[in-house]
Amino acid sequence: MTIGKGEYLRTLTAATSHMRSAPVGTDLSGSSPPSVFIGSSQYPKIYAGPMIAPVHGDTSIMDRPEEWIPGNVLQDEIIRYRLSLVRGMHQVSISDMDNRFTQKLQEIALSENSIESEAVFAREPSGFSFSEEHTPFGPSAPIQHLEIEEQRWNRDLETVYYDTDLRAADAVIDLHKKNLPFSDIQKAFSVGVMGTKRGRHLVPTRWSITACDTIIGNHLLSQVKKFNQIDTWRVHEFSSLHNRYAVILMPTTWQYEWTEAFFRVLGNEEMVFSDYELNTPKKTYSHLGGCFYSCKMAVLEGLAQKQEQAGAIILREASSGYVPLGVFNVRENVRNAMKKPPLEFEDNTAVCSYLSDKFTLPLSRFSQAGVLLRDLGRKRQTVLSEFLT
Repeated sequence: MTIGKGEYLRTLTAATSHMRSAPVGTDLSGSSPPSVFIGSSQYPKIYAGPMIAPVHGDTSIMDRPEEWIPGNVLQDEIIRYRLSLVRGMHQVSISDMDNRFTQKLQEIALSENSIESEAVFAREPSGFSFSEEHTPFGPSAPIQHLEIEEQRWNRDLETVYYDTDLRAADAVIDLHKKNLPFSDIQKAFSVGVMGTKRGRHLVPTRWSITACDTIIGNHLLSQVKKFNQIDTWRVHEFSSLHNRYAVILMPTTWQYEWTEAFFRVLGNEEMVFSDYELNTPKKTYSHLGGCFYSCKMAVLEGLAQKQEQAGAIILREASSGYVPLGVFNVRENVRNAMKKPPLEFEDNTAVCSYLSDKFTLPLSRFSQAGVLLRDLGRKRQTVLSEFLT
């Protein structure tokens, strides 16, 4: 029986039930990295709150995924970071920007550094959350009282906060141009500190991640389409956190396919999922979820930096030991792949020959799931122009 990616990932996430977060009482004094989480349940009245580590000092590494892969942080250490974060939950309306609790969350998200915090919960926090969409976090509980210290705000975020005439999408693009970490941009977007005054509202964390990836990605695409096409076939590779990636760049106009395989992560399963778009962005949400947009943004970011245009096919294989850590896993792995010097090939046949033994699964399993890759594997050479008509 064939199952979709969503159902498979729910099964995969359930397999993390053996993990344990640190026990905490109803009173918590510690440091927020800074970090907040906005849920989507019962939208538009959602549960929002800070995430606080039960330690004092600089905890920024716990919520800075951009630093984990370049810093060679091991998966077990990332999980330890994340399960140490205690989530407070308080129900608020997404449009209630005058709520003092909401304003405290904004102050946390705008903070330049980790922020000392004190929280009182209605009960002892328990449980944990793993997801393919957002980074994991530890125990949670309803929060009754929250106190935070005064902290200097990030200057770029502060500028956006006070500019109530600037559209949220334009703010995201401007902050990305200034090389602000994606996680900082996404948190600020989520707590409603961007956009025109009347349009500001809270955005669930999961949605805000995809929104920021999409805003940045579509802006980069408008730039990349103006650049000259590359004149060779290229392959960028990277591996980390029980994932192997290959980014195939084709000497064509922009077209994009994301194919991911999960090879015996739980047992004997070999699951392959794929989605694609041609010269314009998809009009419907990808059935592969947020990783489709995170990967796209990362590839376009690399092309824009080099002022080049290409078609892109990205292959990912997750193997035994893989744990869902959020779409940052895709974004940052692909970013790092794009920074690696590529191998160059004369044609698509040479590309397929090279990749034929780079993954545990046969390349044919990826091409069967995909559309653009299936064409790439044909014996004849093609520029895939048929897909653009």
